[in-house]
Amino acid sequence: MIRNLLVSLCTLVFSLALGVQAAEPIRIGTTQSLTGPLEDFGINQLRGLQMWVGDVNARGRLLGRTVELVYYDDGSDPGRSAQLYQKLIEQDKVDLLVGPYSSDITMAASQVAEQYNFPMLTLGASAEKIWSQGYENIVGLDTPATRYMDIAIEAAVAEGARTLAIVYRETDFTRDVVPGVQSKAQELGLQIVLNEAVDEVSDIPGLVQRLGKADADVIMAIAYIDGAVDFVRELKRAQVKPQMLVFGVAASLAEFGQALLADAEGISGVTQWLRGIRLPGAQDFAYRYRKLYGYNPGAYAVLGYSGGEVIEAAVRLAGTTDHAAVREQLHTMVFNSLLGIYKVDADGRQVGKSNYLLQWQGKDRRLVKPDLLAESKLVYPMK
Repeated sequence: MIRNLLVSLCTLVFSLALGVQAAEPIRIGTTQSLTGPLEDFGINQLRGLQMWVGDVNARGRLLGRTVELVYYDDGSDPGRSAQLYQKLIEQDKVDLLVGPYSSDITMAASQVAEQYNFPMLTLGASAEKIWSQGYENIVGLDTPATRYMDIAIEAAVAEGARTLAIVYRETDFTRDVVPGVQSKAQELGLQIVLNEAVDEVSDIPGLVQRLGKADADVIMAIAYIDGAVDFVRELKRAQVKPQMLVFGVAASLAEFGQALLADAEGISGVTQWLRGIRLPGAQDFAYRYRKLYGYNPGAYAVLGYSGGEVIEAAVRLAGTTDHAAVREQLHTMVFNSLLGIYKVDADGRQVGKSNYLLQWQGKDRRLVKPDLLAESKLVYPMK
């Protein structure tokens, strides 16, 4: 009798083991820009996601199932991304979706997700148009563009700045950022003395002349790395020296300092994350990422990893990958990811996360705002 009982128990254990092995993986689909003009951003987002997949599987899976990332290269093209998201849903039968890089590509992908009633967490996308469509399935991780530069404006006003010049490239991103800057500046009593778009690098010398005449305390350049280095060099050449020079995006990248060397000193930048930030997990993530990929992570890698963390939290709280249950958690939960606080409003717009202000000091990027997390003080006026 004992022998029969042991045989039965062994059979049960073996059957349970087979059941675990046979469990289908949780498949998460995404496209990222692995080629084209946005490839640096897309590659880093993907690597962050892949690192999270490795971590969650090493911790013992998700709801007892391995996590599998199904991804395609969208070539930095919104139309191609939309086609591939349809493939992820119809052919690859993924369980959940994570968004691509950039607002334009995300907008195209979100239309597909909404059409199929498929919850999607967006990563590096902040344009207001994504959240003004009335979509029920799209929730965001990134700080909205309308609030993107708030921390820089607040810091400048606190230091006594009275006048502001805004320069930018015409993109969907800046079409949201600039009105947000104007609104925040008006709220805090900062006078805007110049507000101008520049389309070509050849326009930079003329723009710098106009900036010299405006003589603003703060010059705010809403620009990516392309053209930003030439802009700084032209400011130096023309001896246009504001009390504060701050960039959206460009100055947060390591390539900015590598190109400018000593000329980067004192320039500020807004970023979603910095590895020097004194928050749990930041140094550990940076160390492990560097071991895996051979270089320090930037904000876009953290967007990828944190996106995985948020998806994991929503699935664990829901106890299932059922779309309605996960959608509910993504809309209602509050979660502290590596990137910061995740919390969205009724439209799916991120409201819990704020950006950080860094400054190039002594050949490195130093976190200077908010004060609670700063590793050094903002140098104002810049030297």
